[in-house]
Amino acid sequence: MENSCDVLITNASAIIPGRGIIECNIAIEDGKIKTLKPSENSSTSKRINAGGKYVLPGAIDPHVHYGVYSPIDEAALTESRSAAIGGVTTMMRMLRLYDDNYRAIEKQLRASKGTHYIDYAIHASILKSEQVHAISYLRNKGVNSLKIYMNLGADLNHIYMDLEPGEHIIKDREVNIDDLLLSSIIEQGAKEHSTILLHAENPIMCSEHIHQGKEKGMTGLKAWSDCRPAQSEAESIAKASNLGRKFGANLYFVHIGSNAALDAILAERQKGNANYYIETCPQYLTHTYDFDNITGKVVPPIRSKSDTQSIWSALRNGIIDTVGTDHVANRLDLKIGKGDIWTALAGFPGIATMLPVLIDQGVNGGRITLERLAEVTSYNTARIFGMYPRKGTIQQGSDADLVVIDVDLEKRVTPELLQSYSDYTIYDAWKLRGWPVLTLVRGKIVMEDGHVAEDALGHGEFVQRHS
Repeated sequence: MENSCDVLITNASAIIPGRGIIECNIAIEDGKIKTLKPSENSSTSKRINAGGKYVLPGAIDPHVHYGVYSPIDEAALTESRSAAIGGVTTMMRMLRLYDDNYRAIEKQLRASKGTHYIDYAIHASILKSEQVHAISYLRNKGVNSLKIYMNLGADLNHIYMDLEPGEHIIKDREVNIDDLLLSSIIEQGAKEHSTILLHAENPIMCSEHIHQGKEKGMTGLKAWSDCRPAQSEAESIAKASNLGRKFGANLYFVHIGSNAALDAILAERQKGNANYYIETCPQYLTHTYDFDNITGKVVPPIRSKSDTQSIWSALRNGIIDTVGTDHVANRLDLKIGKGDIWTALAGFPGIATMLPVLIDQGVNGGRITLERLAEVTSYNTARIFGMYPRKGTIQQGSDADLVVIDVDLEKRVTPELLQSYSDYTIYDAWKLRGWPVLTLVRGKIVMEDGHVAEDALGHGEFVQRHS
C-alpha cells in the first residue's frame, strides 16, 4: 500500500548532506527508507515520535580494531554493542591475517555472521608479498579496501594479528613493509580500483628517536610524540603519494593528527593524478600530549595544542574527509604494560564516544555544523568506501540506518556506560553534552535511551563492496 510502512518516524529534523535540515516524517519498509514526507497519514506497525530531535544518517566508523585481543565471535558482540550506544550503524574492521592467500578470511566471515548488532565491513591488511596476489580474491569477496602499515619495519616490525575464532592467545608476527612491497600493493590495489588505507610513518626514523629517548630516560606522552615525530609521517606521505600518482591510486590516509602530516597531504593533493582522502580521529581533536596518562598512548601520537587547532580547522573547512576512531578493544591491565610509555600498548577504545565528542566539542562548541557532522561521520565515508547511496544518507531507497540525537542530553562518561570489552576510556569522567538516544540499523531499533535491544544481536550484516 502507498500509505503503509513498517516503521514511521514522525516529527524528525533530518540532517541530509547536500540538502540541509529537512522537517519530515520518515517511512521505513523492509529495512529501507520508503518516503520522506511532511504528513504522517500512514498506517504503520510501529510509530516513533522523534519529538523534533535531529536525525542523522547512521554513523560509519571506518577504522575499528576488534578480534585482536578477544576472538571475533566474542569481540563482535561487545564492540558492535558499544557502537550502537554511540550511534554507529556500520563498523569497518581492520583485518590482519598472516596466511599467504588470505583464505583464512572465510573463517572470520563465518564467525562474524550472527554476532553483530550493527552492520560491518572489512579492510584487509596486506602484510607480506605473498598476499598481494590475493587482492583480486578479496575484491570478489566484497573487501575492496586495503591497509598498508608503512610504520612497520626496522626493529619496529611486530604487530598483533587477528585471533582465530574461539582462540584467546594473543599472537604477534613480524611485518616489514619495504619499498618494493609498498609499490606492489599500491600498483595491484590501483588495478583493482581498491581504496588503499595508509598508516604513514617512517619506522627507521621512529626507531632511531625511540632508542635515543630511552637512553635519555624520557617519559610521558610528550616523549612518545617527540620519538615518533610528525616529520616521519610527512616523509611517508610523500613516498606513498609518488607511487599513488604513478599508478593512479585511491589513497586514504588514516589517523591524521598533526599539522605537518596535513600539510604534506595537501601538497601532494595539488599534484593530482591520484585521489587523496584524509581521516582524523576524535583523540586528535580533544587530547594533547599534556594528557598525563599512558592510556593516551597511540600511533601516531597525540600532538600539541596547535596541532589540535589545525585539525579542527581542517575538519571545519572540508579538508578532512572523514572521522574514524582507530578503536582498539583492549583491556587496561594489558594496555599499561609495565606502567611506562615504552612498554604500554598503543591504542584505546573510542567507537561509542565518536558522535558524543563531535556533538559536544564540535557542534555545541560552535566548531562544526550538524550537516558537516553528517558528512564526516557518514556521507563521505560511504562514498569513499563504495557504500553510497545504500548508506551514508537519508533518502528514498537507502538503508534505514538512522540515529536520533539529543544535542542537550548530558552524560558523564564511564567505561560501564560504553559497554565495550575495554574497561577504560580516555574520556573517563568527561561530561559530554549531546548523545544518541535511538539507533536504527536497516529499520530495526538496536539502541534506545542507552539500552541495547538483545533481540538485535545477529541483526548486523556483512556489507560487501565491489566498487
